[in-house]
Amino acid sequence: MSLYRKYRPQTFADVVGQEHIVTTLEQAVKQGQIAHAYLFAGSRGTGKTSLARIMAKNILVQGIGDAALRTQIETGVVEGTVVDLVEIDAASNTGVDNIRDLIEKVQFSPVAAAAKVYIIDEVHMLSKGAFNALLKTLEEPPPYAYFILATTELPKIPATIQSRCQRFSFHQIREEDIVRRLQFIADQEKITADRTALRVMARHAQGGMRDAISLLDQLRSLKDITPQDVQERLGETGQEHVEPLLQALDQGDRTAVLRIVRELEDAGIALDVFVRQVLGDVRMRLHASVEAGMSIARPAAILDTLLAAIRDLRFAPVPGLVLESALLSLCGTDTLPPPPPKKESRFFKKAKEEPKADTGTAPTSISTPKHAETDQKTKAVEHAKEKALAKDPLVEAPEVTLQAVIAAWPDIVQNSTPPALKMSLKNGRVTGVSDKMITVSFTSNFHRERVAQKEAIHTVEKLVSDSFKRPLRVECVLGEEKDVQPVANETMVDLAEAVNEIF
Repeated sequence: MSLYRKYRPQTFADVVGQEHIVTTLEQAVKQGQIAHAYLFAGSRGTGKTSLARIMAKNILVQGIGDAALRTQIETGVVEGTVVDLVEIDAASNTGVDNIRDLIEKVQFSPVAAAAKVYIIDEVHMLSKGAFNALLKTLEEPPPYAYFILATTELPKIPATIQSRCQRFSFHQIREEDIVRRLQFIADQEKITADRTALRVMARHAQGGMRDAISLLDQLRSLKDITPQDVQERLGETGQEHVEPLLQALDQGDRTAVLRIVRELEDAGIALDVFVRQVLGDVRMRLHASVEAGMSIARPAAILDTLLAAIRDLRFAPVPGLVLESALLSLCGTDTLPPPPPKKESRFFKKAKEEPKADTGTAPTSISTPKHAETDQKTKAVEHAKEKALAKDPLVEAPEVTLQAVIAAWPDIVQNSTPPALKMSLKNGRVTGVSDKMITVSFTSNFHRERVAQKEAIHTVEKLVSDSFKRPLRVECVLGEEKDVQPVANETMVDLAEAVNEIF
């Protein structure tokens, strides 16, 4: 017999990790206040069916004084031979006809026990018509009939069904409780197992006692179970890559990030499962930062980016590419290389040699009138003119070119708030500049949409306008959606100025 069946809880005292439910049900049995319908909800292997059978055992023997008959009924529940206990697997009996057949049989009185108990496992698999057929009987069953429904997906249960049951939520069993139970079973079965190996099993079970016991059953043939034995049977889970990945992100090591993603794909590890493991560790970092009064900007940014990535992984044709893009965006940002030097025409050279007064460049010196009376008067004129020029905002405003915006972009990103906006801006690249517009391209649609939000784009435009002393709009595009050629545009301006000078 499998270990999980052999060591299935038979009494309330045997149930592990669900004390909040056991205490309530045990008191209800003692006080004779048993409800006609219960709904047990929780993840797999947390004791829903076991507790349902324990509850059924107590319901079936209530009011029976004959000790021999009570023992016979309790043994029959364990062996599955009591006709007054009906267990239904809703996954294979989903139709309305199955429920109608059940309702017809409910009308018959119990044969041997004091009541009839119906346990419907995976009840969320019932069809809508089956739920509707069950509704009336569940609300007003015969006085001897009791229903215990079990499900792993509570949201799929109609509200009308939930409202007619006493609902109990089963928690994932704590790792320490699973380890203690595994140690107890190992001692009973004379299995030699390292305590660390049992902990690895418990961690792999993720709160499910049945999965942990099944894994112990799988390894019981070994003479001495070690952590290495457990890892070899489980295969790689990806947990061993979490810490190296977080270190690579902290150091901005892009090569290490790509290598880790490639190793995950080669090992066949589900990327969404791995990202959940990373989120768990980052969440612990976030909590530690809050408790220590440190900045939470970094862990919050990682959580933000990975939560978006895990949503995109489900529908991505190349999941590894989605994960690589998200992780690389967390390694910082590169500045674009400067554009190639412009090839100046002879017209432009001439215009450059003879700058006009309206170019916005302050003169290096002020010519003195030929018949000036004194040097003091000349200095006063110079001082007045410099003061007037200083008040002119056009003198202070730097020229808005692609190269100038690229040079100023890291400071703009650094000064942006909140941290989530700053992280999204790091994903952007300045790809185009016109007279009143700066185009920023993003490789991630998530980051583009965040920056394009009304409040965020207003913040960015204010920072840009403050840097260049003039109002400028910022346009967010995805990838190569808008290819701006600023160098060509500037060349056309140069030619236009040259033609104006000739004519």
